[in-house]
Amino acid sequence: MTTAPSRTSNHTKTLHLIHIAMFAALMAVGANISAFLIIGGVPITLQTFFAILAGILLGSRKGAFAMIVYAFIGLAGVPVFAGFSGGMDTIISPTFGFIVSFVLIALASGWIAKKFPTRTGFVVAALVGLVINYGFGTNWMYAAYKLWFAAPEGFTYQMAWAWMAVPLPKDLILSVLAGLFAFRLRPIIQKYN
Repeated sequence: MTTAPSRTSNHTKTLHLIHIAMFAALMAVGANISAFLIIGGVPITLQTFFAILAGILLGSRKGAFAMIVYAFIGLAGVPVFAGFSGGMDTIISPTFGFIVSFVLIALASGWIAKKFPTRTGFVVAALVGLVINYGFGTNWMYAAYKLWFAAPEGFTYQMAWAWMAVPLPKDLILSVLAGLFAFRLRPIIQKYN
């Protein structure tokens, strides 16, 4: 004899889906809230901030799933990526590595925050997420420009990293704020999980 799932179980699953959808939507907003600022081909966005929050607040698996949902929505053609872009051709764009990095950010920051559930642990988790974002995204961008995309005149590996120096102060501040903000919000989120 099978039993019907409890109301609490269904309620929890519904909340998980809502949290995942909410962070996919926040990524779309964060991608375009300031994406008109483009430096060296790199749009200035709030996506890293929201990817960090997704990992820490939802946990590594659900946070990563939210980022995967966001990526698939964009790849399906919905204009949720920076500059209101989307579609399968995004895969070959120089900035697609940053989109892939959001999944890795959520995995890593969620895992670190779970292992070290302190204010310092959350800030470290956020900063590790930022390092993953810059490392993966910038290396993808360099490879894309060198292998399959038209590189700007005189483009070098150092130039790719120099482009990333412009948004770095903003991203450092936002990453620390994401860690602190998540530390304050996580007990509230966990109460409803």
